[in-house]
Amino acid sequence: MKEAEIRRLLAANLLCVFSVILTAVVPAFFWDGFSVLGTHLAWLCICSVCVSTLSIILHLVLKPNLSPKRSSFAHKISRFLKCCMYFFMSCILFHAIIVLYGAPLIESVTETFLFAVLLSTFTTLQCLCMLGPNIQAWIRVFSKNGAMSIWESSLQITTVCSILGAWFGAFPIPLDWDRPWQVWPISCSLGATFGYTAGLIIAPLWIHWNRKQLTYKSR
Repeated sequence: MKEAEIRRLLAANLLCVFSVILTAVVPAFFWDGFSVLGTHLAWLCICSVCVSTLSIILHLVLKPNLSPKRSSFAHKISRFLKCCMYFFMSCILFHAIIVLYGAPLIESVTETFLFAVLLSTFTTLQCLCMLGPNIQAWIRVFSKNGAMSIWESSLQITTVCSILGAWFGAFPIPLDWDRPWQVWPISCSLGATFGYTAGLIIAPLWIHWNRKQLTYKSR
């Protein structure tokens, strides 16, 4: 395993972490009263857009899973439309799962859906950038020993950390602390964000420490 590839992964992940931090800091210079807690829905939108944009740009620049086959323009358009459809379906699916886990069904629909969009940005969008609209590749990557590159190992870690972060973030909501950040879905979205950023930092470090044990075989 080349150290240069691990450094590329680390640099890309740190850029993503930096972009998340900027979404909480930069808008305050242009928007009076902006804060992650006070204008949480606006922050959810800004964070989702910034992370999505940077993820797509990094994928186009670094091309971690570039296919040797050249595809036609029509195939690229079809692939793009499928990715958009998969992302929208992911938002709907996450919304339904979140409701099943106890989120309000009718009240706070906007808040729940925007949280689902954020969670899809941290998970599904990364899979679409890395693997495309290929469900079999998704199943392979998230199966045991299914990763074929350090990028796919990083994808595994960041996706799991994002979901776990969102799950742990729900624990404080029913407590009677009456804190501003207990309002739905602030603690969950913050948990997902912390989980995502933690995964971005943990992934290259874990890969570096275990590089001698990691062997990727093409299939």
